[in-house]
Amino acid sequence: MLRGVLANASVLLAGKSVAAVLTLAHTALAARALGIEQFGVLILIHAYAQTIGDICKFQSWQAIIHYGTGPLRDGRLGDFGRLLRFSLRLDLLSAVAGTLIGVAGAAYLGRWLGWPADSLPAAMLYATSVAFTVMATPTGVLRLVDRFDLMAVQSNVAALVRLVGAVAVFASGGGLGAFLAVWYAASVAAWIALFGSAWWQLRRRGYLAPVERAPDGLGGGFPGLWKFVWITNFNTTINIGFKQLTVLLIGAMLGPREAALFRVARQVGDAIAKPARLLIPALYPELAQLWSSGKVADLRRLVLQVGLIAGGVAILLVAVVLAAGGPLLRVVMGPGFAEGAAIMAWLVAAAAVGVAALPFEPLLISVGHASSALVIRIVTIILYLPAALVLVDRYALLGAGIAVLAGAVMLFFGQFIAVLRWNRATPRTPREPEAVPKGRE
Repeated sequence: MLRGVLANASVLLAGKSVAAVLTLAHTALAARALGIEQFGVLILIHAYAQTIGDICKFQSWQAIIHYGTGPLRDGRLGDFGRLLRFSLRLDLLSAVAGTLIGVAGAAYLGRWLGWPADSLPAAMLYATSVAFTVMATPTGVLRLVDRFDLMAVQSNVAALVRLVGAVAVFASGGGLGAFLAVWYAASVAAWIALFGSAWWQLRRRGYLAPVERAPDGLGGGFPGLWKFVWITNFNTTINIGFKQLTVLLIGAMLGPREAALFRVARQVGDAIAKPARLLIPALYPELAQLWSSGKVADLRRLVLQVGLIAGGVAILLVAVVLAAGGPLLRVVMGPGFAEGAAIMAWLVAAAAVGVAALPFEPLLISVGHASSALVIRIVTIILYLPAALVLVDRYALLGAGIAVLAGAVMLFFGQFIAVLRWNRATPRTPREPEAVPKGRE
């Protein structure tokens, strides 16, 4: 099972490595073409759209893996089809809601978030790209059928479109609006590529069976499905406090320039942590399969092995960024971004802590403790946000770095304690495989 996780992660890594190089290239072009202030506005508008998307979209791909493993294993294609239809409806609802909220929020919150008045119309138009960030159903399908290679290819589509577009805009002397148009086109291209790949896989495998209406309504026949999708959705929504929301907070309190420094520093740190984080999407299907089959001992062993690997990687992360992070910023992004090196050390340390905790949340969700993972996220964000406000107000960017690291440490220990409690409460003997829902063949 570990070899399977590492193999799938390596496929994703191959694709993400190419994407990382392309992303670094188009980010550098945008930064040099726009300058640090305008680049900061681009970052803030994009972060806003991502934040709205994260808040509105359901993480139904986790439900596809959690509830779809058994039906595919047992040949219950009707049940699997109903699960897909359920997920697609959530995607559609998320896309519509996200677009409406995004456009309205851009109109009323733009100036408070640090956007210049003349950028508001473009920002409102860009907010409609939220609809093309909703890709939960195809993501779940490709992960469930073990086609991580297609996901690796899809991850490069957006980066490639942005790079080609950035080269054209840079050469023609385009401004903020042109770069927003390129970023928008990249989102649409990635959305088409992912949905197309998932539909193709479903068709060639014969999984597009006729779907019968469930007697007990949408989501019927899957006990706890609604609770599961709501919990995983809230869990992801809470998680944005460590990501785009922090960028928006810095933009509102310190301005676009500091937001650009923070975003670029974190992007370099995330690129360094990316290889280890790619174990997460590869880990979910394996954990779901082991739990569904009642192989608790194998599940424990896999989590321990992944935890040890992630811990070793985490130790290397900080050393790498301390040695190469600062020079990389100066060479790639330009001299104006050199001061971002100081905060980058804090952000990479936080990323390292997150990598060390890599198997905890997938385990909790896979074994039916998604509510525990949500509570931990809520408690952490309740403590993190006030601390971040105070630290950013007092220490500026340095305070933001300290807050992010402190939040990562709190999350680590909360999840670690929850995993220990699950381990003590779960019998060592194999559990019975999940039963087929009553009335289903």
